[in-house]
Amino acid sequence: MLYNLLYPLSNDISVLNVFRYITFRSVWALLTALIVSILIGPRFIRWLQRIKFGQVIHEDVAVHQAKAGTPTMGGLLILFAVMVSVFLWADLTSTYVWLTMLVFLGFGAIGFVDDYIKIARRHNKGLSVRAKFCCQIVIAAVALWFLLAQTTFPTTLAFPFFKNLAPDLGYFYAPFAILVMVGASNAVNLTDGLDGLAIGPTVVAVLVLALFVYITGNALFSQYLQVISIPRVGEVTVFCGALIGAGLGFLWFNAYPAQIFMGDVGSLSLGGTLGFLAVLCKQELLLVIIGGLFVLETLSVILQIGYFKWTGGKRIFRMAPLHHHYELKGVPESKIIIRFWIMSILFGLMALSSIKLR
Repeated sequence: MLYNLLYPLSNDISVLNVFRYITFRSVWALLTALIVSILIGPRFIRWLQRIKFGQVIHEDVAVHQAKAGTPTMGGLLILFAVMVSVFLWADLTSTYVWLTMLVFLGFGAIGFVDDYIKIARRHNKGLSVRAKFCCQIVIAAVALWFLLAQTTFPTTLAFPFFKNLAPDLGYFYAPFAILVMVGASNAVNLTDGLDGLAIGPTVVAVLVLALFVYITGNALFSQYLQVISIPRVGEVTVFCGALIGAGLGFLWFNAYPAQIFMGDVGSLSLGGTLGFLAVLCKQELLLVIIGGLFVLETLSVILQIGYFKWTGGKRIFRMAPLHHHYELKGVPESKIIIRFWIMSILFGLMALSSIKLR
């Protein structure tokens, strides 16, 4: 809104020319979302406590029983802070920004319904797996339909570390992109099991993707670094800034020992958005490295279930996802969280190295 209101006045008031710069508005979007989160956070937590929207702990995770009743659905705080910040600092005429918000809020709505069923209706399982997947596919498909309607958006698939390998998937691109978004959403959801474990790596991943989005939308940088150029997609960097700020603000209260949990409304929206950001900057395959921690957590679940069925009851890990395995081995929760954060940073650096190694 500020860009749309103030930048047209820059011809008369030269200082307002700063609003033309995506980097300037991204930084202020980050700060705005961070401040909003920290200021509203305490009241929001007290409100959740008053309406008794507390976390339900699965009986299999005995070590977490002390956390039962901790306010959840904190993802609503992230959604609100991002909405306020994007509304203030983004170019509201950008189709790419609105499509990113559609994915962000759409996946968040699915998570909200899931959380509400679990907590308000005392139904431990929430939405059925089939219903959740179907809703995610619908949101992703709608976003992809509008995205591919943009004449400038390519259906090519870029391979990391290979500058000349970018086949055009044509009609197969849409189902592939949907798979990326739904897969990322559920991967973050599986990782959200310890205090601050999911939001830390998410902030790192969004920071890396923000750089790729900015480069993709900048004709000079994309040409120099030999990545696919998509005009105007760079505006989504402002959204990324807002999401980073909101994530850091949420971490202020979610850090060990957590005062609030994000719930599915947070994890599903964050994961789905990571997938969509990767689609926007044509780094769908690189997302496997950017979100390497989420991939490891998801693989641990797949391997555990597959091995359990194949062997008739044997397990690879003491418990899946992977963070629970280390918990049951006696590793302190805070140490698991910090080590997983370090891993996410290393994965992010590996992904950034692909910019020049091609």
